[in-house]
Amino acid sequence: MKTRRTFLALGLASGAGMLLAPARHALAHGEAAHAARRAGPIVREQQDWGIAGEARAVRRTIAITLSDDMRFTPDHIEVRRGETVRFTHRNVGKVMHEMVIGTPAALAEHAALMEKFPEMEHEEPWMAHVAPGGTGELVWQFNRAGTFEFACLIPGHYQAGMRGSIVVRP
Repeated sequence: MKTRRTFLALGLASGAGMLLAPARHALAHGEAAHAARRAGPIVREQQDWGIAGEARAVRRTIAITLSDDMRFTPDHIEVRRGETVRFTHRNVGKVMHEMVIGTPAALAEHAALMEKFPEMEHEEPWMAHVAPGGTGELVWQFNRAGTFEFACLIPGHYQAGMRGSIVVRP
């Protein structure tokens, strides 16, 4: 039986445990991969920055624009602890972009890993990959207060400043 993705454990610790990376990154960035992820079951695993949300619990949608000037609009978001948010993404650029939510340390670690392994494939509920001119979405429940970030971890994008902040108020 063929699974949707084959993981290669890289043995790097992350805030949530072992960081796993599939063999190729580029394939996960296509619309077909995004559709396959939406169609499959979402694993609800607690992260330092929250947990995968359930669509029926969404009370607010936040539209995010991703652009080739390596910016998100908006780049600062405030939510309440316990809130489940649907992020919709529109890539107005000509290159692939993504939105990955995490702690500053987890995102920096993942960005460094992406620099070393640019073909790494990854699909997690806290990530949305958006093809040029395309759209995407993710649903996330912010069940822990704090300040978190979101970023595009495609090599060069994070380093160029493609990131934003999320403040989760108690």
